[in-house]
Amino acid sequence: MTYLVVVAHPDDEVLGAGATMFKLAQEGHSVNVCILSGEVNARNYRPTIDELNVDVNNSMDILGVDKIIIGDFPNIAFNMVPHLKLVQFIENAMIETNADVVLTHYPADLNNDHLHTSLACQAAARLFQRRNDVPQLRELLFMEVPSSTEWGLNTAMNQFSPNTFFEVGEVSVDTKIEALAQYRGVMRDYPHPRSNEAIKGLAAYRGGQAGMVYAEAFESVFRRGF
Repeated sequence: MTYLVVVAHPDDEVLGAGATMFKLAQEGHSVNVCILSGEVNARNYRPTIDELNVDVNNSMDILGVDKIIIGDFPNIAFNMVPHLKLVQFIENAMIETNADVVLTHYPADLNNDHLHTSLACQAAARLFQRRNDVPQLRELLFMEVPSSTEWGLNTAMNQFSPNTFFEVGEVSVDTKIEALAQYRGVMRDYPHPRSNEAIKGLAAYRGGQAGMVYAEAFESVFRRGF
């Protein structure tokens, strides 16, 4: 199986699915990442572009990612980008990686770039209906990104409600934390949701929900059984 994780910013992919990505890669699946904005100029502790590229590559190497696709869409300004451009960029990433399963942001995340990434990804997920030369998408999954998903406070929108759990085990969670540590300036001290303790605690909680030893939780919103 080929997996494609589509996110707005560098580090979102690890926060949302890092342990699952590592576990899947260890099992022999192809794991790929598409990051729409290759800059972090709105971050308090921001590295240079060269430093960020090093961080991305180091983090993805730890997780066993096959291919990294990075766009140049403006950070925290996806609402100013034509929707079609985001869709087509994601479609091209799906074609380049032959994606069977796509993981992306939950559309009610507080971060506005996450919303537009999710909407574009939902539109791109229909690509197999328009073109018979691309794999038929098996599943589209929404993931939770600590410090953004739990702050989706707009009660007019549904809150993240996981229905799919990947058991990852403690080694994969520790590897996720190691991969996150490659992103300079991202992690915080406990009780921040991007702390080592909170990351591991969330995995333990999601595991407990599903009777598993550490897990990452997702919301499956489209699945084709075959």
